[in-house]
Amino acid sequence: MKKSIMVAVAENQAIGKDNGLVWHLPADLKYFKETTMGHWVIMGRKTFESFGNPLPGRPHIVITRNPDYNAKGHRLAESLQQAFEIAAAENEKEVFVLGGGEIYKHAVDLADMMYVTEVHETFEGDTFFPEIDLSVWQEVSRKDFSADDKNKYAFSFVIYRRRGAGW
Repeated sequence: MKKSIMVAVAENQAIGKDNGLVWHLPADLKYFKETTMGHWVIMGRKTFESFGNPLPGRPHIVITRNPDYNAKGHRLAESLQQAFEIAAAENEKEVFVLGGGEIYKHAVDLADMMYVTEVHETFEGDTFFPEIDLSVWQEVSRKDFSADDKNKYAFSFVIYRRRGAGW
């Protein structure tokens, strides 16, 4: 099973503030939906709650220490490793880690791929993504976009593969 990270990151590595996004990029939301649709998604409890409603068309695994947490029909895991085991047992081909910050810190060491939306702006945040170590990660794809009427900031869709990974 391929373990992937899906994240949007500002130039200063900010990914969120007050348990929410700090920018609105419709093109990124569309890319996120198209990339993750039909796949299992893994996230921490706070990220799950920040969505308001579960993401349609994607089975969720919510990482929480509370075994009685109500994940609205989705699965619970006590750790990222257990979440990967659940997805693997369901014969998932590619699972996506969606955050939050602490989950990403662990996932960077375990993931095979990263789908990163680089937002070409600096934002105030309270949650940050780890720096991408290019001795570990190889950029395999990049698509750059300018700001426009719908997307206020310039951004890039970048895909990284762990060096030595066979994907």
